Amino acid sequence: MQSLIDKIRQGRFHDFPGGVHPPGRKEMSNQELIGKCPLPERLYLTIKQHIGTEGQLQVNVGDGVLKGQALTRSTNPFALPIHAPTSGKISAIAPHVSAHPSGMPELTVEIVPDGQDQWCELTPLPDYQQLPKIKIIEAICDAGIAGMGGAGFPTHIKVSPKKDVDFLIINGVECEPYITADDRLMREHAWQIRQGIDVLCHLLNPGHVLIAIEDNKPQAIQAMQVACQENPDYIVCSIPTKYPAGGEKQLIQVLTGREVPHGRLPIDVGVIMQNVGTCFAVADAIFTGKPLIQRVVTLTGDAMERPGNVWALLGTPVNHLLEQAGYQTQRQHTKRLIMGGPMMGFSLVSDQVPVVKSTNCILAPTDQEMTLPEEEQACIRCSACADACPVSLLPQQLYWHSKAKELDKAQDYHLFDCIECGACAYVCPSQIPLVHYYRVAKAQVRQQEEEKQKADKARDRFEARKDRLEQEKAERELKHQQAAEARRQAMASRGDNATDSATAALDRAKLRQQATSPTSETGSNDKVAAAIARAKARKEAQAIEESQATPEAQTPEQDKQDKVAAAIARAKAKKAAQAAENTDSPDSVPADTDKQAKVAAAVARAKARRAAQAAENTDAPDSAPADTDKQAKVAAAVARAKARKAAQAAENTDSPDSAPADINKQAKVAAAVARAKARKAAQAAENTDAPDSAPADTDKQAKVAAAVTKAKARKAAQTAGEDDADHAKNADKPTRARKVSRAASKTSAGSSKAASDDPKAQRIAAAIAQAKAQKAEKDKVVKQSDDEPASAPDVTINEDKKQRVAAAIAKAKARKAQQTAQNNAANQQENNEE
Repeated sequence: MQSLIDKIRQGRFHDFPGGVHPPGRKEMSNQELIGKCPLPERLYLTIKQHIGTEGQLQVNVGDGVLKGQALTRSTNPFALPIHAPTSGKISAIAPHVSAHPSGMPELTVEIVPDGQDQWCELTPLPDYQQLPKIKIIEAICDAGIAGMGGAGFPTHIKVSPKKDVDFLIINGVECEPYITADDRLMREHAWQIRQGIDVLCHLLNPGHVLIAIEDNKPQAIQAMQVACQENPDYIVCSIPTKYPAGGEKQLIQVLTGREVPHGRLPIDVGVIMQNVGTCFAVADAIFTGKPLIQRVVTLTGDAMERPGNVWALLGTPVNHLLEQAGYQTQRQHTKRLIMGGPMMGFSLVSDQVPVVKSTNCILAPTDQEMTLPEEEQACIRCSACADACPVSLLPQQLYWHSKAKELDKAQDYHLFDCIECGACAYVCPSQIPLVHYYRVAKAQVRQQEEEKQKADKARDRFEARKDRLEQEKAERELKHQQAAEARRQAMASRGDNATDSATAALDRAKLRQQATSPTSETGSNDKVAAAIARAKARKEAQAIEESQATPEAQTPEQDKQDKVAAAIARAKAKKAAQAAENTDSPDSVPADTDKQAKVAAAVARAKARRAAQAAENTDAPDSAPADTDKQAKVAAAVARAKARKAAQAAENTDSPDSAPADINKQAKVAAAVARAKARKAAQAAENTDAPDSAPADTDKQAKVAAAVTKAKARKAAQTAGEDDADHAKNADKPTRARKVSRAASKTSAGSSKAASDDPKAQRIAAAIAQAKAQKAEKDKVVKQSDDEPASAPDVTINEDKKQRVAAAIAKAKARKAQQTAQNNAANQQENNEE
């Protein structure tokens, strides 16, 4: 290391390959001091003026701003803010032509100066050595300082390396022809540049500081030597003039002999390089607190009447600078303005392009001074471009692949190592704009890389989303499995509990059954008896239906009546059976009463059906005398009266305290009376088949029928009373018998009042029936004595038909009355129970 420093102090430097020696023409603009440019009418501040990303806007249209006020703020390490160069008002935030070879519009803040040039509050850091380094780096970032040598790389990134720095190189070479901005800056502000170097040394702590200046700037070299004489570690180096010695890699190689490998950075060889204009801006930001709002710009060219250097506010339109330099458009056949030097600069598409942080020169050459580009010709493979390349590339191969858009092959030839110095195009005899092809190829590669990065990010997002969905699905399935397992366990526990509960309920039921019935055999016998009774009732009904007369012997009306009677009988049998099965009240009458009631009901229904069948099958036209009609009517009237009495007794029953035995007795008596009346009426109709009987016999038969009816009613009542006495002894029969008895009680009227009134009603009905029969007999005898001489045979035939019809009507009415009484009694009983 010491030998290297000794060589540098002795002026023994290295060389880089290639390079050219174009005419400098620097004397046109370096003779005068840096001038001050007046305020333009409008300032156009491009949001992004550096390599990196743009900052976030902090102002809106119509806002007033002060000089030095930040218009954007840094949101990431590669974002730099921009500041208002003067006080004024924001008139627009819109796209504006940019300082780029394409001239593509970029987002720009337009400011109308108010002429007051009022500063905002500044925050200098004079004691920066007492502050943490991060505070100084933040101050440099907030000042918006980027590399002012032309690249525009953020300075705060460069001054915070992760590796040790052997050499800090201050680049004052300024090798580009015509440009003298750094030359005049070093001549006039060497001391402030030295202050900036001190700040950088405090941040980087380099081993040595080398200040490189080309030997064609002797005054700048002398000014810097004077400024740095107090610090022996600051070495001012005068290097040979050769283009492009000011390139970063080329200058490192010249001073240190170290070559930066392909795809690597200068810090990888222990070197960091800063421009003299950047050092001046760092000193301004730290010691005065001023942000980067202006820079030195060289205005030169034979088309300028007053070439020189000026302090130009950032955002100043180029046409305003040209006015200050006395731009003579008549000296150019075609208007041509170049931002930068003749080697690396680019032609402007408009004179409204604003000055940015990397703008160092505006060149307006005449046609004689810089000829217009000639027509491009074919490459002759002379290799002059390869000899001139300072990076030792193969410009001819790069040209072919770039022109053919073979970007992969162009990258294989290290396309991005090209510094776009223009040496190859300068020496090309075919006038091929090689740098233009390289720039286009680089732009295309960058675009592909951006698209690839976007695709990679989209793929990463998709895969991350897919993984997330799969994870969520797995979590849901796990939750479902856990929930299902929990449900199974809960159901198992509930099943055990339900089994225990069912067992306990069965035990309780058995205990209650044991408490209510002495033995289980009695209950079983009752169930069997009830089933037998129901089966017998169905069997008898079926036998009655099968024994009905043939269809040929019956009229359609009689057939219909037979079907109605059979259907009523079956419905009653089913209703009684259903009531017996559904009844589960533990407070019903004893099982024997229930069984007898069911058997009695079934027998009554069977007899009623048999009587109806016998009546319907009666078809002898000359078998009944004339008095049978009267007797049938009397019997039917008595039956209806009995049925109405029974129904009335059932409806008037509302005493809930009556004994079950009385209720059952009353129901049985009423049902037995109704059935007896119906059977007697049917029997009377069946016995009317002797055509030659005398009227006296008919009257006698009517009286006999009435007597039999009364006798049977008394016998039924007596039987019910005896059954009640027997039932009282068997009050603790099983639950099934009580259900059957309750169903039987529902089919009869249940009140003590009906029991006491029914015998009386029977006696009254019997007396009425007997009186009516006697009267009918007398009337019949008179009528027959009057009509007999003329038409005795016809009367007999007509009366026979009338008797059959009357008998059928009597049976139908009797059945209807009985059904109505039973239904009313059942409904009343259900209402009382509810």
